[in-house]
Amino acid sequence: MNQAKRTFELFWTLPGIVLLLVPGLVIAAAVVIDDGWSPLYAQERVGLHGQSFKLLKFRSMRRDSDRTGSQLTVGNDSRVTRVGHVLRRTKLDELPQLLNVLHGDMSLVGPRPEVPEFVQQYSLEQRDVLELVPGITDPASIKYADESDILALQADPRDYYVTTIMPDKIRISIEYAKRATMVSDFLVITETVLGRGRVSRGV
Repeated sequence: MNQAKRTFELFWTLPGIVLLLVPGLVIAAAVVIDDGWSPLYAQERVGLHGQSFKLLKFRSMRRDSDRTGSQLTVGNDSRVTRVGHVLRRTKLDELPQLLNVLHGDMSLVGPRPEVPEFVQQYSLEQRDVLELVPGITDPASIKYADESDILALQADPRDYYVTTIMPDKIRISIEYAKRATMVSDFLVITETVLGRGRVSRGV
């Protein structure tokens, strides 16, 4: 990540963390009240140059759910808690990833980092996406904001993800990175925030 983009990231990330501190504490308390400790969930993801890191989220699934089911969340997954359904629908579960951005593991705008299981399925060409700093959102994330619902309609959700959704997301992310600017990144962030607002209002 070049210095100009890093400065741009910090310009938005640091105030964002401050502004969202109180709402974040409220969300954390709701998670704990609903399903106990801990409010945060750290999941192994694959980032820049194939290096693993811990992606942070507000926990939306029951404790130890990652040991009892698929890495994919499909439709009304029974592992998702009551609070978790709201967090996932509004994408508020992703707010702690601002800390990943601050640490340098992620960018505000970039391809969503995958779990190791699916990175192992990448073709040589698809591995080019690992040369990009992963992000909280990008055009592929916007297109597949309702990914869970799409997967719920498939006979084999995992196969559909690996053969259809994942390749398309990688293609979109790589194409966007070739033309990305700070202005286009700002527009992606704006579209993401506005889109999540529409989801939260049920529009």
